[in-house]
Amino acid sequence: MVRVKICGITNLEDALMAVEAGADALGFVLFKGSSRYICPEGVSDILRHLPPFVQAVGLFVNEELAVVKSVADFCRLDIVQLHGEESPEYCDSVNRRIIKAFRVKDASSLEAMAQYRVAACLLDAWSPVAHGGTGTTFNWDIAAAAAATRTIILAGGLTATNVGEAIAVVKPYAVDVSSGVESAPGKKDAEQVGRFIRATRSLHHEIT
Repeated sequence: MVRVKICGITNLEDALMAVEAGADALGFVLFKGSSRYICPEGVSDILRHLPPFVQAVGLFVNEELAVVKSVADFCRLDIVQLHGEESPEYCDSVNRRIIKAFRVKDASSLEAMAQYRVAACLLDAWSPVAHGGTGTTFNWDIAAAAAATRTIILAGGLTATNVGEAIAVVKPYAVDVSSGVESAPGKKDAEQVGRFIRATRSLHHEIT
């Protein structure tokens, strides 16, 4: 079954709504340059109210290693997602499971992926102005080639309308959505979240 991560959670109401809709993981942007930024105290408070077996993922961009470790411990994050230019050695030094994000412009964007010993690689659309959450797609054939050899989380412009096609092409371990289920940056829309997760789950039932 393809897992679903709802990213860019900024408040408890949206977190609980996403979990109720069937999300496997919630993503919290701990990068101050993002419109979906949430402070560590806010993340910690939300996580205290979540039921068990929901994974908490903290997203960082080119942050100091000591800060990532400190915030991950404070928030009790399950997974750290690194969305900048962090090196393989940097990833190895974080005492958490790591999702390393790669922004895909073309096939050459993934040449460095083999150097990383991480739990999963997240593939997102390349943008000159943002490290993610842009709502744009990229060539899924590139992601499909990567998914043949690595654990891949597919992101980038996914919506309830196109996630079925994306999964059919790429066959990822999981899909990650943020702007595609929002009414505004950092504010999730319950109907869109529900439609997205149902679209993902219905594809699983069709395959089985």
